[in-house]
Amino acid sequence: MFKEMGQIMGLMKNVGKMKEEVESLRARIGRIEVDGEPGAGMVMVRMNGHMEMLKITISDEAMKDRELMEDLIVSASKQAVQKAREAVAAETQKMATGLGLPPGMELPGLG
Repeated sequence: MFKEMGQIMGLMKNVGKMKEEVESLRARIGRIEVDGEPGAGMVMVRMNGHMEMLKITISDEAMKDRELMEDLIVSASKQAVQKAREAVAAETQKMATGLGLPPGMELPGLG
């Protein structure tokens, strides 16, 4: 417990650096792009690290079957969200490690 308190006190001295790192992290998260592509690429959803859908592509084959297309869009979206969350978590962990934060400690405003 005292070790973590010491780490937190050390971080308080570097608030300016932390703000810079958080802004840098937000920019990196915005540049993350991931794709969800179930069904042999019949539907592709591209999403960024802010969980914003950037693009959706639907093959001619998927367009022939509305129910299949709807299922593939949902599945592609879920895949893209999961990949984006994993990429954001990795970037956040890199930043936290660089700042010397204890493992598992979350920063407000990044979750």
